[in-house]
Amino acid sequence: MKPVLAQKIPVHEQVYRRLREKILYGELAPGQAVTIYGLVDELDVGMTPVREAIRRLTAEGALIFQGNRRVCLPDIGRQDFADLVFVRSTIEPKLAILAAAKVTTATIDEMRAIDDKVNQAIAQGNVGDYMKYNHQFHFTLYAEAQSDLLYAMVSTLWLRYGPLYRVISGKWGTAQLADCHDETIAALRAGDPEQVGEAILSDIQQGFGIVQRLFD
Repeated sequence: MKPVLAQKIPVHEQVYRRLREKILYGELAPGQAVTIYGLVDELDVGMTPVREAIRRLTAEGALIFQGNRRVCLPDIGRQDFADLVFVRSTIEPKLAILAAAKVTTATIDEMRAIDDKVNQAIAQGNVGDYMKYNHQFHFTLYAEAQSDLLYAMVSTLWLRYGPLYRVISGKWGTAQLADCHDETIAALRAGDPEQVGEAILSDIQQGFGIVQRLFD
């Protein structure tokens, strides 16, 4: 069944968001190629909005144009992985610290509800839902930092990281997935920004420790 696109958002924006989610949540694997015609058929839209979405995602580094109406996700080598480790470990704890100083009780409660969905996805072995709600947990927090530049940078990094993490989750399942979400929420409720940053850093490092298996 083809997806039904919402009517109030311009079609080109809907297509961009849908294709971005396919990358972000690992529906496409690193190195995987897709055709423009294939996306037109899958999304049941015209070629122009698909081309525009591809143009935007190529500019973000999430896609590489191959010619012959084909694009692919970039492969991630050892150096790319090391760069991701460094940059995410640097920026995201900073975002978390900034957010912790501004976050509301309502947002913390929202994050708790999201993490319940993360845990449910892990228990059910639902990789897609895990990817979706894990991302939602982090970016609900990061949005509270009100730092547009850092938020945009991290958003782009996750486009490179999502497909790689999906490979790991699909290969070894969700049972081995661990996080520091409980620690993050506890630190937020305690009003301890530095501890929030440390919890997010530990969460990132745990995730990278799992992904590292691909390069061992």
